[in-house]
Amino acid sequence: MNLTPLVPFEPIVCDRGPDGGNWIAQIKWDGVRMLAYHDGKETRLINRKRNDRTMQYPEFQRTQDYCSASSFILDGEMIAFDANKPSFHEVMRRDGLRRSGSIETAVRTIPVVYMIFDILYLDGQWVMDRPLTDRQRLLEQAVLPGSHAQLTANFPDGDALFAAMKERGMEGVVYKDLTSLYTPDAKDGRWRKRKITRDLYAVVGGVTYRDGTVNALLLGLYAPSGQLHYIGHAGTGKLSHAEWGELTRTVAGLRAAASPFANVPSRNRDAVWVEPRLVVKVNYLEWTEGGTMRQPSIQAVTEAVASADCGMDQV
Repeated sequence: MNLTPLVPFEPIVCDRGPDGGNWIAQIKWDGVRMLAYHDGKETRLINRKRNDRTMQYPEFQRTQDYCSASSFILDGEMIAFDANKPSFHEVMRRDGLRRSGSIETAVRTIPVVYMIFDILYLDGQWVMDRPLTDRQRLLEQAVLPGSHAQLTANFPDGDALFAAMKERGMEGVVYKDLTSLYTPDAKDGRWRKRKITRDLYAVVGGVTYRDGTVNALLLGLYAPSGQLHYIGHAGTGKLSHAEWGELTRTVAGLRAAASPFANVPSRNRDAVWVEPRLVVKVNYLEWTEGGTMRQPSIQAVTEAVASADCGMDQV
């Protein structure tokens, strides 16, 4: 492929909508960030960590089904549904597949939709230096909505959208400055996300076992100083029995002699310490006075990088 994968532009976390007239709001999908690259000959799907996911989503090789451009780079989220709303766990079931036979089955049993919200490259020309209003106009001309791909809609009233998403149990809202240019490998206030569901990426620093299988994870976040702070343990969530078994096999090769946490975990008597490499996405209700999560629920094991993605700036 002639197009070099980029690190996408990221929003910062906010607790209220922005003021001013140059902003629109979009639904924050509970999916996997994905950029689609088509150089006119080859099509690749690359996630935000620049890991190739082309094999996992073969239905997107037919670019003419969802984009009329001769070449492009699209930015969006791959989502899958659990009941009637997007589910991070469901899309990770698809994203984590590696065998062709399993992928062929998953195309039928775990259908995905590519929710497209930006375009970086179109018909041989870079368009990142154009304002968002122009890029959205180009998207409307190039993208062909259908069963596999849709355009993420704009909403002028961010507060009303946030209230609607909260009522439906969705993840949140993203606010975007219509004058904003697209800056790869950047994260600033031109894009902002306001979460309804409290979630974060946490690194596993220890585990406990029941009958030889891991049954709970001791989790941590990195402080700006680089120290890993314990934030609670989680043993419930959406992981299947098979996924707990796979996790048990994974941590067997990560065992450590001492705790990686700077503070002492409240649950440490039966803990087995592990090197802080494994990352999970966790939903939680709120923070306790002791600085731990209340009612944490494991959503999925991810390929996030512990040192880069598991910081306290998520809170």
